[in-house]
Amino acid sequence: MSSLIATTRFSVLDRSRTREGGTNAEALRDTVRLAQELEGLGYHRIWVSEHHGVPGVAGSAPTVLAAAVASATESIRVGTGGVMLPNHQPLVVAEQFGVLESLFPGRIDMGLGRSVGFTDGVRRALGRDKDDAGDFAVQLEELLGWFRGTSPTGVHARPAEGLAVPPFVLAMGEGAAIAARAGLPMVIGDLRNREKMRRGIDHYRDRFRPSPWAAEPYVVISGTIAVAATPEEARRLLIPEAWSMAHSRTRGTFPPLPPAERVEGLAMTDKERGFYESGLAGHIAGTEEQVADELETVLKETGAQEVLVTTSTYDREALSDSYRRLAGIVSS
Repeated sequence: MSSLIATTRFSVLDRSRTREGGTNAEALRDTVRLAQELEGLGYHRIWVSEHHGVPGVAGSAPTVLAAAVASATESIRVGTGGVMLPNHQPLVVAEQFGVLESLFPGRIDMGLGRSVGFTDGVRRALGRDKDDAGDFAVQLEELLGWFRGTSPTGVHARPAEGLAVPPFVLAMGEGAAIAARAGLPMVIGDLRNREKMRRGIDHYRDRFRPSPWAAEPYVVISGTIAVAATPEEARRLLIPEAWSMAHSRTRGTFPPLPPAERVEGLAMTDKERGFYESGLAGHIAGTEEQVADELETVLKETGAQEVLVTTSTYDREALSDSYRRLAGIVSS
């Protein structure tokens, strides 16, 4: 194995994807179980996500789910990928992470994003609109101020004040510039658009300002990685998510993950087929040797310190096997 892979941290973002025939409760428990497996395999951290009103995603309350994950594990870092800050008051977010850090000291990460919901209905239910994403930088500064005790209101965020919960910015759109100005670690994806990713990373590093949170730039690259005994088996791991994405782009809803064999038997329209094939392309997928070679290339290109794996698929056992094989690449 290359020294690059050996010195890179590997982590996982699990979105608590629901599966056809399954329940939201099962999806959430799967995330907790997966966290326990990942801890045993030596992964650095597991993050959970925030999605609202999505049939295919049970993870809607990331700080609540993070508490359950942290309670079921002992050493792996636990965090959010991320809390969508425009959906919340910064004081409340600070309080939530202050509670988590107090209960699980030294294990909590605060990943923060700019999204405000995928549909008009969700945004109305949250009391937000698209323009609220433009306030992210101001909200971020306020949030960090609650931890530093610098709020001008005379109010103190308890138990957050004085705690050091590592913040990360999900670099969607302007996120790279915001992370650089704030002097925070950055999470950037996806691996399918390497050129765009490299531009974002270069922009971040060129403009990074050291802060109390990070003295130097810290880059986490994220994307789907599937490892199996054969390239064909690895590709099958990608099929359920690729079809769910195609379905959402042609029908407006993001459904639970279907079995790969059902997708392979579907009669797709040309439009659906185009989105589906696009969803299968560009990921890192293959045997251990193929994935190791691809990772080596990506790490050389980006200089990233960490890889955040975001793979979702219908077959739980195949997903666990993929993570075991990837851990074997990292530790070999």
